[in-house]
Amino acid sequence: MNIKTLSSQFKDSIPIAELSTEYGGYGVQDTLRTGFTSVQSELLPSHPLELSEKNFRINQEKVSLSTLRNIQGLHAPLKLQMEFKAAKQIQRLPFLQSSNIALDTLSGNDECISFEDILNDPSQCEMMGEPHMMMEHKLSLL
Repeated sequence: MNIKTLSSQFKDSIPIAELSTEYGGYGVQDTLRTGFTSVQSELLPSHPLELSEKNFRINQEKVSLSTLRNIQGLHAPLKLQMEFKAAKQIQRLPFLQSSNIALDTLSGNDECISFEDILNDPSQCEMMGEPHMMMEHKLSLL
């Protein structure tokens, strides 16, 4: 076999490591799990304030942690971040609805009513499905 044709065959093939989790086994996007994509939404934000709104919560947390550090010292934000990390690790199985009450309590969202509280009914959840399939997907067995 000619070396040029062999090298061109290897160059045209896609290595397995480059495939991300949003693509299925054949390199086709899994639209049922990731949804439809739009090239325009990937290139430009739809409004100038969109980037600011995406980062609002992150910037707000940075300001509150820096204020907490200035008032109480370095140990307070470190302890709070450690508690957040421990609360994020507590999860139910993927096919069960989780309330994340520990995270809401730590962040102070348990005392306010937001958009998700009214329009996020667990009985109408789109994540309900076959438990075995969802666990295999979470463990990357599919």
